[in-house]
Amino acid sequence: MAKIVFGMNQSLDGYVDHLEMRTGPALFRHWIEHVRGLTGSVYGRRMYEVMRYWDEDSPEWDAEQREFAAAWRRQPKWVVSRSLKSVGPNATLVADDVEAVMRGLKTRLVGEVAVSGPELARSLTDLGLIDEYRLYFHPVVLGRGKRFFAGPRPPLRLVASDLIGEDVIRLTYVAA
Repeated sequence: MAKIVFGMNQSLDGYVDHLEMRTGPALFRHWIEHVRGLTGSVYGRRMYEVMRYWDEDSPEWDAEQREFAAAWRRQPKWVVSRSLKSVGPNATLVADDVEAVMRGLKTRLVGEVAVSGPELARSLTDLGLIDEYRLYFHPVVLGRGKRFFAGPRPPLRLVASDLIGEDVIRLTYVAA
């Protein structure tokens, strides 16, 4: 049975904005290994459109960026959207019955399936489908933007804390 995990970088005040937070070498290496180890990922439309950046090589990328892109391209992706009409390589569009699709993934896959996007995560939290939350705190305060928890925070229990690099702390929670 797969474990559904929602984890994202965020500011100390709980906002997610990939343009406002620097990913140092240790954290980028962490994300490469994380993506490499995933069974697959489920994206909301907006986050999927951000991640499509990795679909095509760019001449200015270094070796680690190419490594991340290769890992990202290799994994199966499910994209939850009613507005998209098609998705890229190795991706499946999920326009209807998200709950049934997610429950199906959970029962037929083994390993971790990552959820990307706070609004999608809120919907899956409401359905009781997220098994684990990973909050990657960066030492910045944004005061605006999308919140990690797009809705009410579910009751959680801390199960781990890890320092990643010099200044990012990952807190791992499960439902209480």
